[in-house]
Amino acid sequence: MNLPNRLTVSRFGLTLAFLAVIFSGMPFNETIALVLFGAASITDYYDGKIARRDKSITDFGILMDPLADKILVCSAFIAFVGRTWVPAWMAVVIVTRELAITGLRLLAASKQVILAAEGYGKHKTISQIVAILAILTLHSYPQWGSFAIPILDWWVPWLEPLSKWVAVFLTFLSGMLYLWYNRRLYLNDM
Repeated sequence: MNLPNRLTVSRFGLTLAFLAVIFSGMPFNETIALVLFGAASITDYYDGKIARRDKSITDFGILMDPLADKILVCSAFIAFVGRTWVPAWMAVVIVTRELAITGLRLLAASKQVILAAEGYGKHKTISQIVAILAILTLHSYPQWGSFAIPILDWWVPWLEPLSKWVAVFLTFLSGMLYLWYNRRLYLNDM
């Protein structure tokens, strides 16, 4: 297994650790969850970068990298609903989009068509990661002591709701555009 695929597989483990910690109730669990999610996000960046640089793109990576991304992001938003940090409807929009696009890609694959990620989908992913990091920062920085509060107190409380709204908007928009641009795949089957 090459390095990019190992990074992808590590994201599954980091997701499980993130979920275990976020609900553990142990001291500094929000801070530890922030670190784990940050590490998982970094693996998402580097697995693709290394695979392209080393020309080591594999079928495993093509399938598992987006799946690992979707599981990480959807798990975080569902966990945040459980912690009452995100309204359920926001998580529903995000999870529904991810499932719909995964279904469309499976339909395309059954017709020997490969659907590549689009630019707006990459912006969507970045906005989701920023939102998750902002939510985790908002709930963890009070644990960091009095030195962090003056630094973060003026921008984290407004960044967190803004980033959630941007992530939901871009998630919805990118999903609708992706379904519209690839409508020939499913309209012919209706």
